[in-house]
Amino acid sequence: MDYRIYDVEDESTDSEESYKENNKRKQRWMLLILSSIILIAFISLYIGNKTFDAFEITRAIFTGETSTTIGGFIWKIDIPIAIAAILSGAMLSIAGTAMQCVLRNPLASPYTLGISNAAAFGAAFSIIFLTGNMNAYSTPISAFVMAMVATGLIILLTKVTRVSSETMVLAGIAISAIFSAGMTLMQYIADPIQLSSIVTWTFGSVSHTNWKWDFVLLVVMLVAVLYFYPRRWDMNAMNAGDEVAKGLGVDTKRFLTVGMFMSAVITAFVVSKFGVISFVGLLGPHMARTIVGDDHRFLLPMSMLTGALLLLVANIIALNVALPRILPVGLLTSLIGGPTFIYMLIRRYRAS
Repeated sequence: MDYRIYDVEDESTDSEESYKENNKRKQRWMLLILSSIILIAFISLYIGNKTFDAFEITRAIFTGETSTTIGGFIWKIDIPIAIAAILSGAMLSIAGTAMQCVLRNPLASPYTLGISNAAAFGAAFSIIFLTGNMNAYSTPISAFVMAMVATGLIILLTKVTRVSSETMVLAGIAISAIFSAGMTLMQYIADPIQLSSIVTWTFGSVSHTNWKWDFVLLVVMLVAVLYFYPRRWDMNAMNAGDEVAKGLGVDTKRFLTVGMFMSAVITAFVVSKFGVISFVGLLGPHMARTIVGDDHRFLLPMSMLTGALLLLVANIIALNVALPRILPVGLLTSLIGGPTFIYMLIRRYRAS
C-alpha cells in the first residue's frame, strides 16, 4: 500500500521539481554524514597510538598483518572498538526512533523508558548472586532478560490502561527509578570486588569488544533494519495518529507490540554487553529530525547515521582525553547529549 504522509517541509513544496530537490538534499546530507563516520573512524586509528609513527600504522591498516605488535593492536583492538561504537550508536538510535514513533512521543527512548536501567539491574544481580564477578555469559544474559521484563511492563501498561504517550513516558521514568533503586541496593550489599565490577559495567564502554561480538551486533542491526524500513510508510501513518493509521490499513496494536519488542531487543543487545550508554537513543533521532524532518524514509537511515557518529566521536574522546586513564563513554554521551538536547528543545520551541 503506497500511501504517503510527508513532513511539513515536503507539504510546503509547490512543485514536483522542488520536492525532488528536497529529497536530493536529504540524500546528500546522509552521504556527508556517512563519509564523516568513515573518515573519523579512520583517523581514530592514529589518535592515541603515540608509540608508533603514522607510516607504521598506515602499513598495518592496509596490509592487514596481525602478527606484528602494531598490526595486532590495530586489527584486534582499535578497529573492533571503532566498529562497535558505530554499530551500537546506530542500533540505539534506530531503537529510539521506533519508540518515539509507536508511542508518538519525542521524549521516548530506551533510556527514558527504563530499559537501560533494567538491563543494568540485571547485570548487577548477576554479578552479586550468580557469578560473584562480571562474567562473559551470565552478565549479558541477565541484563538482556531484565531489559525484556521492562519492555513487557511498558507494553502491558500501554495495552491494559490505554494511557497517553506522555503518561507512558512518565511510567517509563517510574520504571527506571525502580530499577535504579534496585541498582543502589545491589551496590550497597556488594563486596568491594563486586562493587568495582558493577560500577565498571554501569559506566558504559565499548572497549571490551571483539570481531565476534561486532558480527553479532551487525546481524541484530540488519534484522532491525529489515523489519522497520519496509514499514516506513506505516511509521509515517502512525505520526498522524491511530485513527488515520487504522484508516490506511495499519494494525496499530500489533505494530506497537512488535515495534517496542524489536526496539527492546536492539537495546538489550547493546546494553547487555557494553553497559548503560545514555542519550544516544534520544539525541540521535532528534539530530536526524533537524536535518531530514519526520519522513521515515529518510529519518530511519539518518538517525542510524547520527547515532553512529555521536557514539563514535564520544568514544574517541573517552579513550584519549584523559590518557593514561580511559573515561566511560556513557559519561561522555551524557555530557554531550544533555546540553545539546536542551539546546535542541529551546530551538524547537522557538521554531514552533
